[in-house]
Amino acid sequence: MSTCATASQHLDEPLAGTAATATTWLLIEQPGPWGAQALTCSHLDPEVGRALESAAAGTGVRVALIRRPGRHADAHTNSVRRVYAAHTLPGNAWLRTATLQDPAELLRLDFTALGKGDRTGFDTLLGGSPHTSHPLALVCTNGKRDRCCALLGRPLAAELSESGQEGIWEVTHLGGHRFSPTLLVLPYGYAYGRAEAHAVKDVLAGVQEGRIVTEGCRGMSAWDRPGQAAELAVRTSTGELRADVLRVEHTEGAAPRWEITVAHTDGRRWLVTVAQGSSLPPRPESCGAALGTPARMDVVAVRELAHQG
Repeated sequence: MSTCATASQHLDEPLAGTAATATTWLLIEQPGPWGAQALTCSHLDPEVGRALESAAAGTGVRVALIRRPGRHADAHTNSVRRVYAAHTLPGNAWLRTATLQDPAELLRLDFTALGKGDRTGFDTLLGGSPHTSHPLALVCTNGKRDRCCALLGRPLAAELSESGQEGIWEVTHLGGHRFSPTLLVLPYGYAYGRAEAHAVKDVLAGVQEGRIVTEGCRGMSAWDRPGQAAELAVRTSTGELRADVLRVEHTEGAAPRWEITVAHTDGRRWLVTVAQGSSLPPRPESCGAALGTPARMDVVAVRELAHQG
């Protein structure tokens, strides 16, 4: 039986402009099984999960559960767990970590400030510290959301972990099941699809060098989907691979067409035209779902603007 990932790859559906959107990620270690709506369908207290969803709504913060790759004992425990916060906006990208026993402690955070990149509350309330020895690679493995995430994501996470690669976690949901295996790399927030272990290792090595790999990239989560496509197009057209140097400065228009200004820290700027189209022929956006024509972001033009100053 064909899967949504098989259909998407066979039809060569483009990856650019398909990443989940969030300026800040809040990740909570939660071993054991996950349901389709993991924050309220796991061994995390569902009341806490609902409260975290409510606190994060509209702030730019996305909350997800993570666990170590491998077998997951179906046991209810209150053991110490790891928590991460990562802000992805260029010029202020950071990754912090702490440990806690009760995830309800996270409800004391100022989610609005966290979404804007203020890490003070995280550090003060939880004793957060920098986590700079290696980036994080979060592989989506939640088979209750889509079977492709389990069939393709879990073997990838296991292979990376067993190879000795540091910073590998399974994560509950990154969107775009049909691009499985999918992963998000922090702190810069670039997402990837149809990932293979050797490519992920190159991505992680690049992050440690301050370099962004564009092959297989879905986009950077700090930007909306048209902005993701525009930023990647500038990287592709200019060969600029350094992290933290490009920013989506301004967006004009609305679906199905946008004019997006992408700025470089050296003063260069580009105007990128992005058009929203429909992926044809129809394909399942998720396993078991009816056939659909998911939106795609097509870059129509990339034009460098005259340097001001």
